[in-house]
Amino acid sequence: MKPAARAAGDFTGLAADYSRHRPDYCPAVLSALLGLLERPAARLDVVDVGAGTGIWTRMLAARGVRSATAVEPNDDMRAHGMADCADAAGTAIAWVKGDGARSGLPPQCCDWLTMASSFHWVDFDAGTRECHRLLRPGGRFTALWNPRQIELQPLLLEIEAQLATLRPDLQRVSSGRSGMTATLTERLCASPYFDDVVYLEGRHVVSMSAERYLGAWRSVNDLRVQLGAEKFAAFLAFVERRIAGLDRIEASYLTRAWSARRREPAA
Repeated sequence: MKPAARAAGDFTGLAADYSRHRPDYCPAVLSALLGLLERPAARLDVVDVGAGTGIWTRMLAARGVRSATAVEPNDDMRAHGMADCADAAGTAIAWVKGDGARSGLPPQCCDWLTMASSFHWVDFDAGTRECHRLLRPGGRFTALWNPRQIELQPLLLEIEAQLATLRPDLQRVSSGRSGMTATLTERLCASPYFDDVVYLEGRHVVSMSAERYLGAWRSVNDLRVQLGAEKFAAFLAFVERRIAGLDRIEASYLTRAWSARRREPAA
């Protein structure tokens, strides 16, 4: 019997690889985003929606924010996130089951609301309305992604090209360099919920073992859905053969962030 088809956005069963192998975001971008807020980190209540296993949430907590709340709909991801965050340095992180349109949190509960590699899974209008509801006056919403810069490394280009061989019409849902990000600045500027839209980006290099590099691929949802189980397994086998014998894989990432201030009613 064939396994049941995986739904887009369903990370059940992928959380262990996601937790162990996904890279952090660029620390310089985090510093710049903190600089846009009107108060020091120690006076910030932060909510991270679509937190996954808490990679970005832990980075926020490590900066000494007053409180950090992680909102995540997937039980598997949330369980791994809670375990990962139990021993993390910095502010304790509270975990809540919810999503970008229905967080379950009270209104005006935070100064900063972030969505790291998750805003593309949310309806834009419903998501921005919920963000506005949760933010206090003067608070900011930030959507960010951490796409790879494969064009800088021939090996990574070769591996990516194999995907096109397996499925020429493949669409990367969460690459952070296409799709909704192409028009995100304009859509946020036109939104009735936000103003003062700022875009930031920063490069960083992550040195990965072969095991971690392969594990990061195993944690990807959109490829599994579009390729199907058989072709996805063939792709992983290709990657494993291609990186065999390598001690490290240097992967370049580009953290891209859009930050917008909560719009207040006209006086």
